[in-house]
Amino acid sequence: MTTNGPSEPGTVRSVGVRDFRDHATEYLASSQAVAITRHGRVIGFYVPVPRDDRETVRALDRLGSTVDRILASTEMTEEELSELVDVRRDIAT
Repeated sequence: MTTNGPSEPGTVRSVGVRDFRDHATEYLASSQAVAITRHGRVIGFYVPVPRDDRETVRALDRLGSTVDRILASTEMTEEELSELVDVRRDIAT
């Protein structure tokens, strides 16, 4: 879910690149994910990492395990998987 309004759990706030630049300290202090857009197209994301280092390590371990399972079950290469989830490309391509 994307929103331009107040923070709601499980949402991604969409902001223009200039707004993100001008209010970066506010966005970086927030726990809400932000989709950064330019001319209406997403050019990047800010996804806050939990401040608990142990939780961060656990989250990264879970991500690594998930990627390993996907690669093993699909027989994809890491390159193929990264191209599949590349948010910079158009969905129609």
